Amino acid sequence: MKRIISCVALIVAAVLALNAQKPMKAPKGGKMISDELIGIFFEDISSSADGGLYAELVENGSFEYSPAERDGWGAGTSWKVIRPGHSLGLIEVRKDKGIHPNNPTYMRLTAERTKEYYDYKGWKGYGIENDGFDGISVKAGAKYDFSAFFRNFGDAKQIRVALVEPQGWGKDPKLLADATLTVDASNWKKYETVLIPDSTCQNAALQILMLTNGDMDIDMVSLMPEDTYKGHGLRKDLAQALADLQPKFMRFPGGCVVHGGGDGFWDTYRWKTTIGPKEQRRGLKNTWGYHQSMGLGYFEYFQFCEDLGMEPVPILPCGVSCQGTNGGWGMYPTQAQDVVPMSEMDEWVAEAIDLIEWANGDPATNKWAKMRADAGHPAPFNLKYLGLGNEEKISPEFCERFRYIYNKVMKKHPEIVIVGTAGPGSHPGNSDLEEGWKLADELGMPIIDEHYYEPNTYFLNKRQYDAYPRDRKTKVYLGEYAAKDKKLIDALAEGLYLLHVERNGDIVAMTSYAPLFAKKTNTNWNPDMIYFDNERPYLTCSYYVQQLFGQSSGQYYYGDCVHFDGDAKGVEQPQEDVHYGQSVILNVKTRKLYVKLVNASEEKKEAEIDLSRFGIKKLAKKTVITGSANDENNYEKQPIAPKTETIKAKKKFDIDVDPYTMMMLEYSL
Repeated sequence: MKRIISCVALIVAAVLALNAQKPMKAPKGGKMISDELIGIFFEDISSSADGGLYAELVENGSFEYSPAERDGWGAGTSWKVIRPGHSLGLIEVRKDKGIHPNNPTYMRLTAERTKEYYDYKGWKGYGIENDGFDGISVKAGAKYDFSAFFRNFGDAKQIRVALVEPQGWGKDPKLLADATLTVDASNWKKYETVLIPDSTCQNAALQILMLTNGDMDIDMVSLMPEDTYKGHGLRKDLAQALADLQPKFMRFPGGCVVHGGGDGFWDTYRWKTTIGPKEQRRGLKNTWGYHQSMGLGYFEYFQFCEDLGMEPVPILPCGVSCQGTNGGWGMYPTQAQDVVPMSEMDEWVAEAIDLIEWANGDPATNKWAKMRADAGHPAPFNLKYLGLGNEEKISPEFCERFRYIYNKVMKKHPEIVIVGTAGPGSHPGNSDLEEGWKLADELGMPIIDEHYYEPNTYFLNKRQYDAYPRDRKTKVYLGEYAAKDKKLIDALAEGLYLLHVERNGDIVAMTSYAPLFAKKTNTNWNPDMIYFDNERPYLTCSYYVQQLFGQSSGQYYYGDCVHFDGDAKGVEQPQEDVHYGQSVILNVKTRKLYVKLVNASEEKKEAEIDLSRFGIKKLAKKTVITGSANDENNYEKQPIAPKTETIKAKKKFDIDVDPYTMMMLEYSL
């Protein structure tokens, strides 16, 4: 009998689990919307990659920094010579017979005296030291993988690799971990070891010391924590902060990074030089004034999208530079654009088609797909979206080149969804927006990317998409937007605007706040969603609002379930110049219902809610973000964070929404 009861219980549990996973039928009154509305946009701005999301701890490990990138920079940037025990030697920058043409620069170390001098009983050897990106942060007992390429001349060399905590001038550093390597290869060879610090230190340095006299070349120095996000080389806490947003897609690598920014087309981001072995990748001057090592390259971007269940949305240039080139943000932006001659445009067509083949192709028949497989991913990445262009001025030159690439790619890969661009200021009346949409209508483009950054008053008062035609084939991707500050009122203004986007989720397919990351010591742009230092991320008010929207994606919008006291019946919020609003979203796949309420005004609002058409269960989750209008999360204090509680679910009820508050109610169905 017990066995029968147990079997019945298992069957019931299995049926319940199956029903929970089975998509439900949406009740009447809902409007179908995109369930990919909330994504993220990653651009390497404000040290978001090197020294940020990419977990590498050594700065300029390839010695490729250059004065062409920043005044005062060179191959030795972030490095210094050390000679404990009064050792003697020489360091020389070399470019002959490097590891790879994409990575030509290396250092030659010549040690002339590595023994202790007289009766000095401290450290010894001749070598170099790197303190990473504002210090190397290490934890006691954690494992750190050291690697470097060495080329030896003459007798084998003993090399000491050490993690140390500097103690100031004239004092031996405190040893945290060390290892000894024997370098004997006469050609470039990668040497590796693991360092395990015995204590935690936030400002450690990495030392590489020759203990044997003679000559030796060194390149591609790396120190990588073993504990990275899913073992894929990304900083765990920053990657987790993105995972917690539950984004549906990621746009990358830019932004202005894509097409050369203010320096011209010569430093355009080329995805083909960011894949393959890291010693063969080509570093690049960043639009924002620093070096990109490309340790975080296209393979890592796609892999991260897979890890988070996001659709990858790579953006490629289409033969026209940023209008900011050569001072083009000034009086003559059209004249400042660099353009590729039409006779050379097939190279840029190949850039797009080869990327699709790299991501989706068969390694047995395609060389680019084979490179993906050789990197450890034989299965396709299933690329669906491809962006062409990034907020370029929609000039005749741009239109000509965009049409050329678009038609060629569509002929070869009609299954790919092309994302176009509407220029840098996507407001009605803007000539770029008008010309961008004209081109989109002409080509039947699936999606067009709009960008705008505005004071919070815009997001509080305007409802741009209510007036968009419903009969257009082209959908909207709001790829870059943000209120121009990071106070609670700014985040609530963005939240109110996203309610408007959800109501228009039949024409707006995707959105992504920008910029995503900024390092405390190297911030190019404000505001940003996530600030960070070497120890932790600092989550802004906007982050938490984005998180609630990311958690509440769905396929149906209901505008008639919530009524605010004092409004006429049938009014769907948010309206223009009304600073409160609501949205009810149903996810038929997860069988979840979400009620979101935003009050960005100084007065309490009472809402009447009727969910009687939905078969809600007995309990619900209530999440609230609230505070004063000018509250702000920063490095010193974090006053704003969501507070969650379990409440009894009701089908009909009234609820108060306090001033400067966002509330979300989550129901299981």
